[in-house]
Amino acid sequence: MQQLIINADDFGINEMVNLGIIQGYLNGIITSTTIMPSGNAFDHAIMLASANKELGVGIHLTLVGETSLCDPQKIPSLVNNEGCLSLHYTEFLRRYCLGKIKLNDIHKELTAQVKKVVDCGIAITHLDSHQHMHIVPGIIDIIIEIAKHFGIKKIRIPAEPYLFLGGYPFETARVIARCGLTFLAEIARCKIQKHRFAAPEHFFGMLAGGNMQEEYLLRILSSLPEGTSEIMIHPGTNDSILQKTYNWNYHWQAELNAVTSPMISQHIIDHHIQLISFRELEHD
Repeated sequence: MQQLIINADDFGINEMVNLGIIQGYLNGIITSTTIMPSGNAFDHAIMLASANKELGVGIHLTLVGETSLCDPQKIPSLVNNEGCLSLHYTEFLRRYCLGKIKLNDIHKELTAQVKKVVDCGIAITHLDSHQHMHIVPGIIDIIIEIAKHFGIKKIRIPAEPYLFLGGYPFETARVIARCGLTFLAEIARCKIQKHRFAAPEHFFGMLAGGNMQEEYLLRILSSLPEGTSEIMIHPGTNDSILQKTYNWNYHWQAELNAVTSPMISQHIIDHHIQLISFRELEHD
């Protein structure tokens, strides 16, 4: 059997992203999303989630690129005086590897993020993170502890296969970075399995991150392995607005077009692929 979770990241970062995710859920194949507790459009995302209760909602934990929820004075190693987290994951990882970021500060901030979503009455399906920082050694142990505290049973493991290319126009550096992430993700998988958490067996969407056009999504679906897979996507509406706000070179509208494509939906039907969310993912 082939089971598939289509998870849209960055719910809550911007209203244009929020609307794209909901369109992809109502008119396409999105089954799951992860909300950013520190996102500028968090309240808008909560309103949409409350009106679409069958959409699985997890938490997109954020240690880079946003403003902290905690008072900067309480987590000084994580932020600057304005409460801003590291702008890029490379900066965060450099400081983390040099021992300049305290694990206790990470624990405080991520606990506050989960609590914010819980307090809104959202039934949290799983945890993942912006730029996949949750699978970094040391941080994954904090994630496990927080997940246990809040009764969350599922965690994303972003381990895209080492040899998977999917026909994407990629740079060598991106493939190397993906392989490094996969290596850390598999170590994290062993840890979460030891603590009886669940994760999909397979993951796709790293190389095509921000560029999951219809042709690339169809290539993943055409070679989908047996078992449960997650495909990470980043849909949105109005690229012109989003590209002025985020210098990521993403193609939000193209990803929305992909997940609402009749050809994609028909392929899923014809090949008997079962769409699920993290809510339906089995765990011990």
